[in-house]
Parts: sequence; C-alpha cells; structure tokens
Amino acid sequence: MRPKLRILLCAIVMTVLTSSVSGQFRLFGPRSPKPTPQPMRKASELISRQPPLKVNQSLLKQATPDNTHIVVSIPKQRAYLMIEDKVVADGPISSGRRGHESPTGHLHVLEKDPNHHSNLYGDFVDASGRLVRAGVSARIDSAPSGTHFAGAPMRWFLRLTEEGVGMHVGILPGYPASHGCIRQSTDGAKLLYDYVKVGTPVDVGDY
Repeated sequence: MRPKLRILLCAIVMTVLTSSVSGQFRLFGPRSPKPTPQPMRKASELISRQPPLKVNQSLLKQATPDNTHIVVSIPKQRAYLMIEDKVVADGPISSGRRGHESPTGHLHVLEKDPNHHSNLYGDFVDASGRLVRAGVSARIDSAPSGTHFAGAPMRWFLRLTEEGVGMHVGILPGYPASHGCIRQSTDGAKLLYDYVKVGTPVDVGDY
C-alpha cells in the first residue's frame, strides 16, 4: 500500500473514532457526581411542634386543688387547667388514636400516682432488666422464655377511668397517637398533678 494512501486511511479512521466518542459524550453528558447524602435528622426534628405549655402566673398563684378543674380539647390537642372559666395553664397533649380513642365526657380524677406504670402496655425484659422486646401488650403478647413484663412508665399519672386510662407524661407527635391515655409534656403533667386532687372534674371532648 502506498504511504500516502496508508496515511489517508489512518486519518479517516481517527476522524470516525473521534466523532463517535464526541457524540456519545454529548448524548450522555459528563457523569454527574453523586449527591451528597443529607445528614440524618434527629427524631425530635420529625415530631410536629406544638406550642409549649403556657401559664398565667397571676392566676396560678390563686390556684389550689380545691378550686381547679381540667378541660381537654381533642380537636385542639390541648389540656387546660381552669379556675371557673379562666385558663390558668394551657399545654399540648396527644390523645388516643383511631381505634383507641380517649374516653370523652365529664370525668374525674380517680387516683394520683407520681410513678405509675402501665399494667397493659410495656416491654419484655430479662432478669437483668435488659430489653428483649419493646412495645408489647400484656393481653396479646406472650413473654419469651426467661423474660417478664415491665409496664411502660407513666409519670405524674392522673387516673380517669377504672380501665386505666389517665393523663401522664408521654411522647407528643402533634396528633392523637396513644392507646387511649392523654399524654402530656413533663412540665404540663407535673403542673396539673400538683394543682388537682382525687375528685377534680376533668371534661374531655370537642372544646
């Protein structure tokens, strides 16, 4: 093959290869860098924020277990400590979810227990207190061998029904989420606990 012809053929091949690579580059574009993974958000950031406990300090000075009552609004997800028609304190709650709705109507505080534990919902733990299975129901679930039931803590518990429904400290996701109890913030539950007594009226409903 003549040298000039060989050079011409090599030039044609190089042109075709260059065009092919260039076309693929334009078609698919440069490989974009992988997106930077977002840092995992804390659970507290995923919980819907409810306005915190609000207290009327001047009214609180007048409050006693003998002149207060409680009103719980299911639609507003708030609990109110009242003196007659005046709001002493207003705090967030989480009432019973669908299928486990909190009882409504004119109720009363039947019992006060600062360190109550549920006899229905809790965990299975071993002899050392180590968690084996969480979020169980004593009525439905069977304890694995070597474990026993440990009731969920319900700090500053105010019993409202004979079946065990009450008001106590719990997680507040911003919507009804409990098994029937009325969960409160720690400061809200402690305040209500301190300013009511056994027999205090508690009205729960669409207020």
